[in-house]
Amino acid sequence: MKIIGLTGGIGSGKTTIAHFFRDLGIPVYIADKEAKALMNRSKVIKRKLIQLFGKQAYIDGQLNRSFIAQCIFNNKSLLSKMNAIVHPKVASHFRQWLKKQEGPYVIKEAAVIFENQLQSQYDLIITVVAEEKNRIKRVMQRDGSTEERVKAIIKNQLSDEEKIQRSDFVIENNNLRDAKKQVLNIHNCILKKIAQELR
Repeated sequence: MKIIGLTGGIGSGKTTIAHFFRDLGIPVYIADKEAKALMNRSKVIKRKLIQLFGKQAYIDGQLNRSFIAQCIFNNKSLLSKMNAIVHPKVASHFRQWLKKQEGPYVIKEAAVIFENQLQSQYDLIITVVAEEKNRIKRVMQRDGSTEERVKAIIKNQLSDEEKIQRSDFVIENNNLRDAKKQVLNIHNCILKKIAQELR
C-alpha cells in the first residue's frame, strides 16, 4: 500500500484537503491531531514533557498547549527535544494504524516532512499552498493569533517554493471548488501510477 505524504505551511488548508481525499474513500492519518491525542494519553510522553517543560506543561492532566507553544516559539533546541519525545510515538502509532487500512493508498498529513528530512518515508508527496493573505486570515480565525505571530511562524517554516521543488504534486488551495478538482485529478493520477506498477 502506497503512503502519500500531504504537507504544507501553516494555514495552507492541509486538513481540508485531507478531508477531500477521505471523501474519495482514501484512509487519512492526521499526524498533528494524533500527536496531540498521544500527548494527552501516553504516560511516557507526559512524564518526559514534564521533565522537559516543568509541571506547567499539563493542567488537570491535559496538555497546556498555549504554554508549550510559547516555550518552543523561536526556541529550536526545545522544539527538537519535544519532537524527539513525540515523533517516534506518532510513527509507531501510524504503523499500527496502517496495518488496519485497506485501499490502494493512504494519506498521511504531516506539517514537517521536509523540515525533518522525512521524505524517504513516503512514496509520493503532495504540497498544499495558498496565498499568504488567505493563510494569515485562516490561522487568525482558527487560533485567535495575531497577524504578526502568524507571519513570524510562516517566516520560520520552509518556503512554499522549496517545498514545491521537492514535491510530486501541488494543490493551490485558495478556492475550495478548484482545490476539490485538483484533489480528484491527483487521486486519479495516483491510481493510474499504482495500476501501471502492478502490470
